[in-house]
Amino acid sequence: MKYSDGFKKNMVQKMLGRDAVSATALAKSSGVPQATLSKWLRQAAASAGTYATDTARRPQDWPLEEKLSAIIEIDRLPEGQVGPFLRKMGVCEGQVRQWRKAVTAALGAGELRKTRVKAKGERARIKELEKELRRKDKALAETAALLVLKKKAAAIWGDGDDVTHPRKG
Repeated sequence: MKYSDGFKKNMVQKMLGRDAVSATALAKSSGVPQATLSKWLRQAAASAGTYATDTARRPQDWPLEEKLSAIIEIDRLPEGQVGPFLRKMGVCEGQVRQWRKAVTAALGAGELRKTRVKAKGERARIKELEKELRRKDKALAETAALLVLKKKAAAIWGDGDDVTHPRKG
């Protein structure tokens, strides 16, 4: 049977809101099959961006993406509209608080991971610089030792200026 869009909207409105009626109860009173009413409800939820109107899923079973979207949508609402929206979604405020904590923790873990990666890169750079510093310290010590030896040799044998070389001739 073909139903008008207005009739579908009316049935969906009866299944949502403060005095919501289940699809099964509405099917008994209206004569529309329960499966059809549930399908309209899912379609309305998909087009309106509402998540919990699919009564087969509990809010605690939603994926993290849907929870995050719900939090964002709730935060955009004026104070007076939050309660009705939560009821329509089938979610209580305590669940939303838990979701916020989970999202915050997940975002914090991402930042922590970035910090760890950055720290690992910095540790590698420090190790490389320390290796180069040790190499240069050794070269400097070797040069200093050679200078000391040169001075000692000059003191023992002289500078080499007073040495006469026979001329070939």
